[in-house]
Amino acid sequence: MDIFTVPAGPLRANSYIVTEDGKNAVLIDCGGAEPLFFAKEKGLAVDTVLLTHGHFDHIAGCAALQAAGAKIGAPKGDLPFISSQGNLAAAMGFAVPPFTVDMTYNDGDVLDICGMKFTVVGTPGHTPGGVCFLSGNALFTGDTLFCGSVGRTDFPGGSAAELHRSLLKLFALEGDYTVYPGHDAATTLGYERKYNPFR
Repeated sequence: MDIFTVPAGPLRANSYIVTEDGKNAVLIDCGGAEPLFFAKEKGLAVDTVLLTHGHFDHIAGCAALQAAGAKIGAPKGDLPFISSQGNLAAAMGFAVPPFTVDMTYNDGDVLDICGMKFTVVGTPGHTPGGVCFLSGNALFTGDTLFCGSVGRTDFPGGSAAELHRSLLKLFALEGDYTVYPGHDAATTLGYERKYNPFR
């Protein structure tokens, strides 16, 4: 499995292009159109976009990807945010081009896409319906867990208590994983178990 990190959108949030066969790809989060251009350069067709949560800096490129033929998946618990002021775009002076959610998922679902399996791990706290994705030895954490930090909980729908429970849930996973967060550098779950100050 190959993973390409593509900072995208106004806040340069990390989008991740994941491919098993070098032809078809899944995109984790989509802050802007940059992943579409990157995929075309690599000769990859993005089949599906999987969103970790509904904030504008992770969804603003979905319309462009959908126009290019990708399906859009979103956590069921964050659907109210995606097309409302809850996505924070208006509050930050941005706009999200409209798109349609083609599929939803919940904690525990296993998504089989492009020959890869993505296990949905429900991690509310940053948003009410936020999720992470496990695939192989990769853990895509959106804005739940960062290198040495965690997501904010002072936005509408955020909860510090929920986020702490979600962190404990991630830290309880067996084994180690490379953590691909929604912002900043990658890390490992083993490192965050030991050193994250919010553990």
